[in-house]
Amino acid sequence: MTENDYLLAWGVYVVAALGCLLVWFRITRWMWRYLREPLRLLAAVLLFSPTVVDPSNEQVLAPSIAITALDLLLDVGNGIWRAVADLSMYGLIAFALYLLFVAIRWPLARWWKSHRGPQAEPDDENAPTLREIMQRENEEPVESLYAQADSRHLRVEPRL
Repeated sequence: MTENDYLLAWGVYVVAALGCLLVWFRITRWMWRYLREPLRLLAAVLLFSPTVVDPSNEQVLAPSIAITALDLLLDVGNGIWRAVADLSMYGLIAFALYLLFVAIRWPLARWWKSHRGPQAEPDDENAPTLREIMQRENEEPVESLYAQADSRHLRVEPRL
């Protein structure tokens, strides 16, 4: 495999992994925020963590999840331990950074929420009815429309 083929293969993999990550984002968008974000981070770590394929040539990398799956399915080589170690290391680093991000974001969000003040709850008892809203929009009473139509002998069309 030449270097151009190697880079082309990685380019195709990155595009496919971004597509998978986008689908995962769409699947998890309904979840609670503090469950959704770690699951998305886990998917990103699984898709985008590389590992060394050949220990003698440190420049040849492959996706860790692919190395793990192929070594488990085909039962060849001992690259599975290196791939699992790389996955766990990248996962640990990613989740530590995520926890740092949450530790900074949480007090800021609480401060911002208290800074805005309490939100006024809509009062359902004093809310105008649909009839009142429509009467405000149509200030002319219906009877006056009929009177105008009778005086000019015009046809009266109902308003919707």
